[in-house]
Amino acid sequence: MRILFTGPAAAGHLFPMIPTAQALRAVGHEVLFASSRPLDRLREAGFPIVEIGDGRDIREVFQEAMGEEARYVTPELTSDQILDRAARAFAFVSRPTTDGLLEAADGWGADLLVHDSFQAAAPLVAAKLKIPSVIQNFGVTSGLDMVRRLAGHFTEAYETHGVPGPAAATALDIIPTSLGGDPGSLRMRYLPYNGGGTVPAELLRRGSRPRIVVTLGTVLTEMDGVNAIIRLMEAAASVDAEFLLAVGDADLTPLGTLPDNVRPLPWVPLAELLTTSDALIHHGGSGTMLTALQAGLPQLLLPQGADHFTNADALTATGAALRSTADGVDTALLTRLITEPALREAAARLRAENAALPTPAETVPALEALAAP
Repeated sequence: MRILFTGPAAAGHLFPMIPTAQALRAVGHEVLFASSRPLDRLREAGFPIVEIGDGRDIREVFQEAMGEEARYVTPELTSDQILDRAARAFAFVSRPTTDGLLEAADGWGADLLVHDSFQAAAPLVAAKLKIPSVIQNFGVTSGLDMVRRLAGHFTEAYETHGVPGPAAATALDIIPTSLGGDPGSLRMRYLPYNGGGTVPAELLRRGSRPRIVVTLGTVLTEMDGVNAIIRLMEAAASVDAEFLLAVGDADLTPLGTLPDNVRPLPWVPLAELLTTSDALIHHGGSGTMLTALQAGLPQLLLPQGADHFTNADALTATGAALRSTADGVDTALLTRLITEPALREAAARLRAENAALPTPAETVPALEALAAP
């Protein structure tokens, strides 16, 4: 069987699909990814890639789509407004990929199309070629709802290709039901894929005091720097814990002189850092949140924009996380994060829920059945 994967060229959208693709390839199926630039992070995963789009980087297209509105930090918007704004932007990003994705799926003879919910061209291609399709969700946000929102901004493309609307698709969730997802979806265990990176050997074992990882994902630092953790770094000095600052090559100048118990790190795969850590503080991105969930760690979320607020609502409702504004972080909150038993117990329950779901390998027969004649 030939399975074509596609999604926006961003780690948060592509990385959750990698374990699915690996499981399908491991049993002998052919796997091909179709994506626009940049392709570096996807290339690291070791799959063949066909480039689609008009040669522009996703950020260039996104900037053109949003114009002066190209902001990532949007605390003033409701979750519904954020989703509508995202649908308009990602529909614009998807337009240049439509013809290339159609050509790849048809020319290669794809038997199944697996796509991220924010790739607006994929439901059109699946409908036009009558290919069974799967919407692989990357977090709490409903993929079926996002496909509908995107289609509302993609009407011209549907008319051009003579397709009445998006293909009917099966949703694939990688979260426990307690966090939400699409009703009636396939459920699969979340297994983190964070790309390659070197792990300092001393971080493979636990330290002498609690260890807290701080990260801001792959997008926020590029658009807003480290502004979200300025107050956090000030408060960290008074906490009896080691803080690992995992923000890659972000400019740390706004943080001033770092406290002695804060250690900045280069790019390190998050899942490995968390195996010997006690808590995670982050912006609320889906991949970051689920990687900590899989590790069974309490979390502190500082939501900034995108799906962060939806994720924060869902996770705090389980009792496994705290949330705060960037300016509201203080020593007492950080101490609660590593000392409150209820947080750790709830995080352990979520980890068990995730572990009880079928692995990607165990999900393969359900995916095969979708493409069966």
